[in-house]
Amino acid sequence: MTTTETTHASGFAWTPDAATVQRSNLFCFLQSHGIPDPDALLARSQADPEWFWDAMVKHLGIEFSTPYRQVLDDREPEFPEWFVGGQLNLANDCVFKHARGRLATHPAIIWEGEDEGQRRLTYADLKRDVAMLADAFDKMGIGPGDRVGIYLPMVPEVVVAFYACAAIGAMAVPVFSGFAADAIAQRLSHCGAKAVICADGTLRRGKQVAMKQTVDQAIEQVPTVEHVIVWRRLGIDVPMKAGRDVFWHEALAGADASRQPLAVDSEHPVLLAYTSGTTGTPKAAVHVHGGLLVKIAEEAHFQTDVGPRDVLHWVTDMGWIMGPWECIGAHANGATLVLMEGAPDFPDPGRLWRLVERHAITVLGVSPTLIRALRQAGDEHVRAADLSSLRVFASSGEPWNPEPWHWLNETVGEGRCPIINLSGGTEVGACFLSPTPLTPLKPTSLGKPCFGMSVEVWDPLTGKQLGPGEGVGELVCTKPWPAMTRGFFGEGGRERYLETYYSTWPGVWKHGDWASIDSDGMWYLHGRSDDTINVAGTRIGPAEYESSVVDHQSVAEAAAIGVPDAVKGEQVWVLCIMAPGKRASDRLRAVLVEMVGERLGKAFRPSQVLFVKALPKTRSAKIVRRAARAAALGRDLGDISSVENPESLRGITRAVEQQMGTAAE
Repeated sequence: MTTTETTHASGFAWTPDAATVQRSNLFCFLQSHGIPDPDALLARSQADPEWFWDAMVKHLGIEFSTPYRQVLDDREPEFPEWFVGGQLNLANDCVFKHARGRLATHPAIIWEGEDEGQRRLTYADLKRDVAMLADAFDKMGIGPGDRVGIYLPMVPEVVVAFYACAAIGAMAVPVFSGFAADAIAQRLSHCGAKAVICADGTLRRGKQVAMKQTVDQAIEQVPTVEHVIVWRRLGIDVPMKAGRDVFWHEALAGADASRQPLAVDSEHPVLLAYTSGTTGTPKAAVHVHGGLLVKIAEEAHFQTDVGPRDVLHWVTDMGWIMGPWECIGAHANGATLVLMEGAPDFPDPGRLWRLVERHAITVLGVSPTLIRALRQAGDEHVRAADLSSLRVFASSGEPWNPEPWHWLNETVGEGRCPIINLSGGTEVGACFLSPTPLTPLKPTSLGKPCFGMSVEVWDPLTGKQLGPGEGVGELVCTKPWPAMTRGFFGEGGRERYLETYYSTWPGVWKHGDWASIDSDGMWYLHGRSDDTINVAGTRIGPAEYESSVVDHQSVAEAAAIGVPDAVKGEQVWVLCIMAPGKRASDRLRAVLVEMVGERLGKAFRPSQVLFVKALPKTRSAKIVRRAARAAALGRDLGDISSVENPESLRGITRAVEQQMGTAAE
């Protein structure tokens, strides 16, 4: 049992009231199908996923221009076909059908710049812009199957570009807006991109960040790029290559605003989502129109309870899977999506809370690391804003620690808002585990498997299924689901995909997360199995250590890493960031070591506690432990293009050198 479970095994921290239950999308679905409760729906959806996903298509009103003749063909479970024979277009269901109906004048996007500029697009506005960009693509010779790189900040145009690719049958390739030229080149070259859409620049923490120049440097290494479309965000002078580069407004001049989306097969690719593996080598997950649309629409509808009355904001980037998720999740359900340029804590830690107040956000998506950082800034920023519009929190990316979870629940949400802790991944296309607003919540828990997902916990040695209270094992999925990647793009992608997920147990997806189920049936994650530390033959996740030390008032954040040890196999080092106003000391180091020993056992006490100013993170605030470990050990850092603050790695190296030097003395 983990520290998290031990601390909170006595009860639940949040229980839905009658009003929350009765207004929920899930409650309406249960009533319409005569199903008594969510557990009964989960059991039925796992036993008969074809019934469930067919029912969801009908319930959500997803439009197939050609009806499918079969829900699932799983003769090859690693490469299933969903909604066989059907034709549709993701952009139609997210944009065009709303623009034709009662939501035409409903806000689809609200954008706020770092300079406090704002824009609003209705569904009719969004449809016009998507249709015109799709038509411009066609005139440029960009069509079905072509790859289009999207290197834009979180502005309305990034959404327009994504849907325009879908509308024309091209494959959107969102690239993290903080990447440098080499990282962009690696991805665009790998997929053979035909076109790139970028901005002249953007604002980040009060500074102008050039983007067009970065793209120019990148595509020097990408001979397949024929077109570069430049959206003017800052209005700065940028170099433009004749015959290749064109400004957005010029590309759309004379474009047909009445153009309709192309009907494509359900299995037609729509998205290449790049992710880094444990070695740091990027890979591109292939996602398709039918499966990605249906699964994400269902997930937003049931898990985060999104509907036309809602305003959704997720602190993310289009280059991560939660970027497409928030677009599809909001727009397939007719909701309003809020986008924010820049950082959520600039110019001060109250920016995110003011955003909630200004736009009456109802569903807010965050990462645990972001909440840990905002919590350290104090409660006054939260209290200064009116957060009464909030009704659902959502989170993803990593396990929670108890104290930040409680702070979000009690201080920010005042106990009103469930924390919908989702877990899936880029290759999953959505999530495996998640509560719903009808789920009583234990702190840090992920609730239960998502509907239609046959997720289990297996013993890593025997492959035996582990039930409630039977310990920690590998998270696996035993049946296909609609949004799963159809493999990795490019030469060798099929083999790499099978090796990554299906090489341990034939026909069973091994996700690479440690998971457990407590005696009440609540699910927990304990970090990546490839992050697992092996101390004297016992596997233990870094989250166990991190949860222990951040409970001390002097520690704001922590990351645990395993380093080689001749006797134990691995020893544990814990990297700690001090809380504001607190100072590092040898005394504190000793106290933290003993705290871990008391909670996990003396054999698991860390051999080193190092104090650092920052931890390597992605822009979505996810800690990159692989890079932290490499920096601590003085090894090759591998691909660190996703790390927003690479200087933190030098800080880790200096902290190790200083501590080792002190120890030697």
